[in-house]
Amino acid sequence: MLLDDATIRVLRQPNSGLDSLIRGIEKESLRVNPDGSLSQLPHPTALGSALTHRAITTDFSEAQLELITGTHPSPEGVLGELSDIHAFVQQNLGNELLWPSSMPCILAADQAKIPLGQYGSSNIAQAKTVYRRGLGNRYGRLMQTISGIHYNFSVPSRLWDALGKSDQQSQTEAYFGMIRNFRRWSWLLLYLFGAAPAVCRSFVQGSDHGLESFNEGSLYLPHATSLRMGRLGYQSEAQSALDVSYNSVADYSRSMRIGLTESYPDYAAIRPGEDQQHPQLNDAVLQIENEFYGTIRPKRTTRSGERPLAALNERGVEYVEVRCVDLNPFEPLGINAEQIRFLDTFLLLCLLAPAPPDSAESRVSLSRNQTRVVERGREPGLQLETDTGLVALADWAKQLLEACDPIAGALDQAKRGGAGESDSVFDSPKDSYGTSLQTQKAKVSRPAMTPSAKVIAAMAMHGSFFKFTMHQAQEIQRHLQTLPVTQTALIALQEESADSLRRQAEVEAADNQTFEEFLEDYLALP
Repeated sequence: MLLDDATIRVLRQPNSGLDSLIRGIEKESLRVNPDGSLSQLPHPTALGSALTHRAITTDFSEAQLELITGTHPSPEGVLGELSDIHAFVQQNLGNELLWPSSMPCILAADQAKIPLGQYGSSNIAQAKTVYRRGLGNRYGRLMQTISGIHYNFSVPSRLWDALGKSDQQSQTEAYFGMIRNFRRWSWLLLYLFGAAPAVCRSFVQGSDHGLESFNEGSLYLPHATSLRMGRLGYQSEAQSALDVSYNSVADYSRSMRIGLTESYPDYAAIRPGEDQQHPQLNDAVLQIENEFYGTIRPKRTTRSGERPLAALNERGVEYVEVRCVDLNPFEPLGINAEQIRFLDTFLLLCLLAPAPPDSAESRVSLSRNQTRVVERGREPGLQLETDTGLVALADWAKQLLEACDPIAGALDQAKRGGAGESDSVFDSPKDSYGTSLQTQKAKVSRPAMTPSAKVIAAMAMHGSFFKFTMHQAQEIQRHLQTLPVTQTALIALQEESADSLRRQAEVEAADNQTFEEFLEDYLALP
């Protein structure tokens, strides 16, 4: 039993705070042309400044949109805002589409045709582009076009009070416990929600990929869940050597500081091209904190000019950023309320269950488990490593999901008694945390219900990964073009786009350093 009776009683208290969990979404999508090729057009002016817009920016590529919601106390609220942003974006994309899968299908062999994000002429804008140039030089631009969803989650003060953790230090310790459990168990999310079992052949471009041929244009693994989270995606030999510990903010900071300050020989060998532009921000294992790949990150809102690591050390963890969520190509927004409800439930389990310290050995073991589930997650009888030996994935999944039962029940109780946000098109009487949990339990006994299995079935119906994803992109485009947006939301997004362009101009006018001077200050660690 992962949760004790005392913890369950706390959750069932009328004023537990479960009705006001705080969540936000960052969703990446590639802009593609009607033929499916990557857009070569700059970020649309109607969408404002990618540097300063609060809700619409770009990630690695100029053609890789990142849509950002505010924080909301309900799944319906965060999806409502994400829907408004999507509809506004689609209205300003002309005939371009949003690629709805995490894995890209870029036909051009020349990676130079993947344009880096551009943010203006200011020093901070140039630094953002240099950082992306460095990512391309280190890992290849193709890998950087992989898209996903980041789910930001934090615990409200009422729940901290109910748990007896009212001070920041105890909350930070609890968040790190949550992270340790999440890293041990996040393979479950890859199984339940992984939606990237296949890629276009053009993505691997002759590399030693280990995939099987689905047909002439598509590669896959028959039992794969999320190739994005495996060897084809965000994996790095340099970063794996860091062996980051999550036992405390001090241990985490110590590991990260090594990555941010120690030169890495392969990166030190990267030299400027003929244009003499900076090829990267520096030659450390990590140019900046954001380069560190992981399934989850501890986060703290930074002040102007403040490094993320400094903010964590000074003020502790404010929220966690879950980074292992694939785009669901069957959903117009890439995610739905059912999935959000389970993410909430699962994250609370990670927070409330005992969280033993991690070790070098346990971190290697969880990495092997992640690779197994990425590549073979739906394989009958698949076994995973635990501290006491091998266990069947299905048995471990059932244990974790059963431990979620009292949490889902308490969340539904709080939802019925809490004010929350108003119902929307995403809500219906049967929607509940309990219903979402039952759906996840069914996926364990019926792997065909998982998104990864459904993607492979749809590929067979449409003929290839590309044809399936293009069909979904066109369906979603039509949906978004007709999606009603309130006049209030439309005006707010239009005003934010215009204001963001003015803010960018102000940033550019305020520069009073050379870029070299700025870069020295920007990269300095306290």
